[in-house]
Amino acid sequence: EVQLVESGGGLVQTGGSLRLSCTATGLDFDDSAIGWYRQAPGKAREAISCISSSAGLTWDADSVKGRFSISVDNASNTVYLQMESVKPEDTAVYHCAAEIGNRGLRYGVPSCWRGYWGQGTQVTVSS
Repeated sequence: EVQLVESGGGLVQTGGSLRLSCTATGLDFDDSAIGWYRQAPGKAREAISCISSSAGLTWDADSVKGRFSISVDNASNTVYLQMESVKPEDTAVYHCAAEIGNRGLRYGVPSCWRGYWGQGTQVTVSS
């Protein structure tokens, strides 16, 4: 059974930093991609970042490029989202997501959106 458990959310001031963690069990990191999406109240779900560690590839949304970075620690089955220079519009529930098969690649790009997801962790950015 695949399980994704997020942690690290909280309240942070504009311009500050936060690191989210996702511990994944029940899947093979060599044949999957793991990433993050977020959903703010009244807004559509937004894919943020995705990594295929076996392929050495990442994908990031334009809205977070240069501010957020995704990384993986295979030894602990954990994926991190380092958030820098946060803005009030980054306020949302952040969910970990995973897609299994073909090293988590679709058309050569990491894809995390058609498989599993966690319960989420709240990130609130104060202005």
